[in-house]
Amino acid sequence: MRLYPAIDILGGSAVRLVQGDFAAKRVYDEDPLSAARAWSEAGASQLHVVDLDGARTGTPVNLEHLRRITGELGLPVQFGGGLRSPEAIEQAFDAGASRVILGTAALTDPALLGGALAQHGPERVLVSVDVRGGRVATAGWSEAQELDAFGALDQLKTAAVEHFVFTNVDRDGMLGGPDLDEVGRIAAAVGGGSVLYSGGIGELADLEALARLRAPGLVGVIVGKALYERRFTVAEAEEALAA
Repeated sequence: MRLYPAIDILGGSAVRLVQGDFAAKRVYDEDPLSAARAWSEAGASQLHVVDLDGARTGTPVNLEHLRRITGELGLPVQFGGGLRSPEAIEQAFDAGASRVILGTAALTDPALLGGALAQHGPERVLVSVDVRGGRVATAGWSEAQELDAFGALDQLKTAAVEHFVFTNVDRDGMLGGPDLDEVGRIAAAVGGGSVLYSGGIGELADLEALARLRAPGLVGVIVGKALYERRFTVAEAEEALAA
């Protein structure tokens, strides 16, 4: 499995939220490029960048920060947040994203999802399935859908999506560890595709436990707060995931 250090951008700064609550943010770096540079220098081989302003407003706001990160560091960056039109998706790729992450639009706009997959290929278009209280959360985690995670995965697989990000929003930012049973079931549900897990990683033991699942569909873990809080290093995390 691979490690994806997370950089969530809100108001121009690198922040972390607690359970997706925009009012419960903590700024970890005033400059997202500085945060990205720190992870790069620590040995990260790829990054996960989310435009929280874009997720909330429905259109990308922080593409210039993405451009600065990709331009200076040259690392593969997967980018999401507010990508709800073909133009926004193109702008993200033009700003240097190696892969884009669709969230709300993937479930509400089948034409957009199909067009993105057809134009860019399933390897470069991921879909985020974010779950709060057992239901899929959209629009910057502010709206709940009727679907649960498994219903959403079935719908998206039918639409030819192969690669996913799964976030347990209730655990996000809490540092309490993942629900291993849930992660195992999600990894099995993606079939022949893949999933990156996000939500609640708090210590190396959490990463080691995910690695021990040996779930074929689970290919990586997104970690934010635990890295910022220096609970472990990038190198230690990658070693735990490789064990």
